[in-house]
Amino acid sequence: MSRSPIIVLRRAIRACLASDATLVAALGGAKIYDEAPRGAESPYLLFAEASLRDWSTTGSRGAEQIFTVSVVSIERGAAQALTIGEHIVALLDEAPLILDGHHLVDLRHQASETRRERNGRFARVDLRFRATTESL
Repeated sequence: MSRSPIIVLRRAIRACLASDATLVAALGGAKIYDEAPRGAESPYLLFAEASLRDWSTTGSRGAEQIFTVSVVSIERGAAQALTIGEHIVALLDEAPLILDGHHLVDLRHQASETRRERNGRFARVDLRFRATTESL
C-alpha cells in the first residue's frame, strides 16, 4: 500500500524542523502539532491546511501539494512569529528532504500571511508552500 504524499511529506518536514537546534530553542522544545493540545504554550507550529492535486505524467505518478505551516505566538505584536517563520522558510525552501516511498521534486515557499486570533491574543503567521512529489 502506498502512503499518502501528505503524510510522508509532513513526517519529513517534522523531522527536519525538529532537528534544527535554533528552531527548537526558539520554540522552547519541538512543539510541532497537527492540532495544538489544550493549554499548549506558545510559540508553537501547526500543520494547517493542505491540498493535493494529481501531478502525474505518462511515466510516473505524482502529486502537487499546497500546504501551510503556521507559527502561533502570544507575544505582543507579530515579531516573534515572523522571526520563527523566516527561519522555517530558510530551512524548508528548496530543502532536499528524503521521503518514504516518494521522491521530492521541488519544495518552495510561496507566501506568508500574518493575522491575530482569539480577540487579538494570538499572533499567527501562515507560511504557504508548494511541493511536488513522485511515487517510487
